[in-house]
Amino acid sequence: MNPAFAVRALGATDVPRMRMTLDLFAEAFDERETYSNNQPGDAYLSALLGNDNFIALAALEGDAVIGGLAGYVLPKFEQRRSEFYIYDLAVAESHRRRGVATAMIRTLQNIAAVRGIYVIFVQADRGDDAAIALYSKLGVREDVLHFDIEPKRRDP
Repeated sequence: MNPAFAVRALGATDVPRMRMTLDLFAEAFDERETYSNNQPGDAYLSALLGNDNFIALAALEGDAVIGGLAGYVLPKFEQRRSEFYIYDLAVAESHRRRGVATAMIRTLQNIAAVRGIYVIFVQADRGDDAAIALYSKLGVREDVLHFDIEPKRRDP
């Protein structure tokens, strides 16, 4: 790992770092409304960070969050095992192409091995060549279709 930064798993007491990670996602994805403007309260974030089925990592340069990864452990039903889904991964623009994303994924791989998670998966959008190159370097590509299905409420 690059000695200029460290990767750390966030826990229930790391709410301020999680807020910085959310702001990093807002900047990287240009989605302030989603990540910064409506953040949940401290109790919610603390409970989420303390939940065994959620993992958040922060890449830190000193006290500054320069990268973030967040995702979910998915307990499986067909066998006694789990998968991990990387929901978001971003690196500050000023720190890209320096191994930060790779270091976060390598840290996640170690956590997954210790926790008995048998596979990590992630999606990348067509046209996001940097993400596709990174994930291709670290894993096996599968071309799948993704569908968003809106929840429908039952009529009263």
